[in-house]
Amino acid sequence: MNYEQLFADVVSTVKREGRYRTFANLERLVGEFPYARNRGAGPERVVVWCSNDYLGQGQNPVVLDALIESARRMGAGSGGTRNISGTHHLHAMLERELASLHGKEAALLFTSGYISNAATLSALGKMLPGCVILSDELNHASMIDGIRQCRCEKLIFKHNDMTHLEELLWDIEPDRSRLIAFESVYSMEGDVAPIRTIVDLAEKYRALTYLDEVHAVGLYGANGGGISELEEVANRITVIEGTLAKAFGCLGGYIAGSSALIDAVRSTAPAFIFTSSLPPSVVGAALASVRFLREHDDLRDRLQERARQLKGLLKSAGLPVMPSTTHIVPVLIGCPVRAKRISDLLLRDHGIYVQPINYPTVPKGTERLRLTPSPAHDDTLMRNLVSAIVDVWSRTNVEMLEVA
Repeated sequence: MNYEQLFADVVSTVKREGRYRTFANLERLVGEFPYARNRGAGPERVVVWCSNDYLGQGQNPVVLDALIESARRMGAGSGGTRNISGTHHLHAMLERELASLHGKEAALLFTSGYISNAATLSALGKMLPGCVILSDELNHASMIDGIRQCRCEKLIFKHNDMTHLEELLWDIEPDRSRLIAFESVYSMEGDVAPIRTIVDLAEKYRALTYLDEVHAVGLYGANGGGISELEEVANRITVIEGTLAKAFGCLGGYIAGSSALIDAVRSTAPAFIFTSSLPPSVVGAALASVRFLREHDDLRDRLQERARQLKGLLKSAGLPVMPSTTHIVPVLIGCPVRAKRISDLLLRDHGIYVQPINYPTVPKGTERLRLTPSPAHDDTLMRNLVSAIVDVWSRTNVEMLEVA
């Protein structure tokens, strides 16, 4: 067997389908967010319009000072897994802060949001007797991965369809464990789950709930606790999962819940037990960021205002903005080749970087630009963006699709 040819054929298939991805070679410019230096083809200085650092916290001087000070005091790496010399005082402090943020008894840090989802859902599915996991059809790949790993029965309910969810719950044998896994903000659509209704159903059918808040923590609620804080239902959620890599501008993932549940996951999840812990510098920076955002609701207000402004400008220009009630601003294109061409022209001709989103991140035929305005994207940058999209849209002959 020619293994190298096999690998090449896989890549050829991806390219033939128009969904081959190339990386933008950028350097973020501290103090100049959202600008970056482009080390690849195109203009040297570009405006980033697709970052998940939603509030620019990755360049907040308070966060950077904490990162540098933690590294100077405690070194570059953690020195081991959490069980073997890799738990530093900063880890414990951050876990207490995150538990407090969500009103939970305890929290547990992971090296990424992907790992926190996959490890926790896998562990829960294995430890719950006769477990059935009910998963929203648009759940993130990390959640799907964790559910697959635990090998328990899985039922998929239509996206945010509460009638379908209740039908599935009704059919499960009364003596079996049930876990409903869903997200608050769905990052590619920009819509929000009906959390209160899901919790009501969970309590009615004696199910546990697992809520992924990665695109909401830091951004919603008076303290940045996410949609569950905003809707005052966090105390009714079994597990709240979040990330430190988006609104908080750092790296890592976490879960928050009861002390017993957190201890059970800590003691059984291989992806936690056998992974080196986050470096103290990153933990120190994340702790500073969480504390900062708990006290700066003004940034959350500014983000929402910026998102509303951008949606209005895009719609006024006749561009197909997909329905979104959050800070996510998706523009439907519907073709991977056209999406990449538009992205390439925006970078080359206008100094605007926005990565095209295609399959498998979104279903085929729904390829899009996913715009993420921040408090630092001012009116001039927004007008320039809309003008640039209109320009490249017409030049690539993309049909103006109507969005219901």
